[in-house]
Amino acid sequence: MTTAAKIVAAIFLGVGILGFIPGITTDYGDMTFAGHHSDAHLLGIFEVSVLHNLVHLAFGVVGLAMARSAAGARAFLIGGGVIYLVLWLYGLIIDKDSGANFVPLNTADDWLHFLLGVGMIGLGAVLSRRPSPA
Repeated sequence: MTTAAKIVAAIFLGVGILGFIPGITTDYGDMTFAGHHSDAHLLGIFEVSVLHNLVHLAFGVVGLAMARSAAGARAFLIGGGVIYLVLWLYGLIIDKDSGANFVPLNTADDWLHFLLGVGMIGLGAVLSRRPSPA
């Protein structure tokens, strides 16, 4: 359980770092701190901003801290998964060209958030199951 949480947290850290690397992030010079006007895209697909990258970094740091124990790892995976499902719904509901899109999010981000949410909750649930007595 703790290993899986550490891997997920490390991925978030990696994504946060990659978001600050020109070339890996296209239109890097058009990145804003926050808001839907940022035209930078991680891997040319996922809309990012400085705030978006900082959120990924923070999520990774929190995940690594929580992964020190099985209970913390489970809480990170399941709680983080719930957060990402809420972000998925938020992304589906908001007008992408409004101030509500402050992170910013695009359709690719929305569906990635859905997959992250389901995947993290699934990992947390499956890895925390106890085997039944023989």
